[in-house]
Amino acid sequence: MTQVAGIMNVMAQFSFDVVSEYDKAEMNNVFDQTEREMTSRYDFKGTPAGIEWLGSDKTGLKITGNGEWQIDAILDIVRKKLAARNQSQKVLDTSKEQIESNLKTTKEVPFKQGLDQEKAKKITALIRDHYPKVKSQIQGDAVRVMSMSKDDLQAVMQLLRTQEFDFPLSFTNYR
Repeated sequence: MTQVAGIMNVMAQFSFDVVSEYDKAEMNNVFDQTEREMTSRYDFKGTPAGIEWLGSDKTGLKITGNGEWQIDAILDIVRKKLAARNQSQKVLDTSKEQIESNLKTTKEVPFKQGLDQEKAKKITALIRDHYPKVKSQIQGDAVRVMSMSKDDLQAVMQLLRTQEFDFPLSFTNYR
């Protein structure tokens, strides 16, 4: 019996973390490319159209334009640049209202980051429903997913990728 117990302890436990974060370097590239495209576009010439970082720690974008149409056009450019760099557009929180003053419109678009309790519970419940053998536990703003089988972990990743969450998901610490 001790030999069987020893073999059970040798079996590896694999894991990964589900997190909601964005690649800051890629966001810098998206910002630079958007700025570059805006300077070359004819419909933005002579208008207050602009883009700048939200705060000194670059936690979002502040978009300025002539009106709602121009804000939407700039957001469209940002979304295309995100897609071109394989980044999720769900990172953009466009729920804030636009502010109009002095013949120009501004909109703050913070980046979504971190899983709150509610989002983490949705993820763990989904994993539990589809893969009862796989263990998942909430650890702060991440969900640790553990299994004896790498195939099960790959299947969980695939399941999470196919879900329509309103926040970006990425996988880290794959062991």
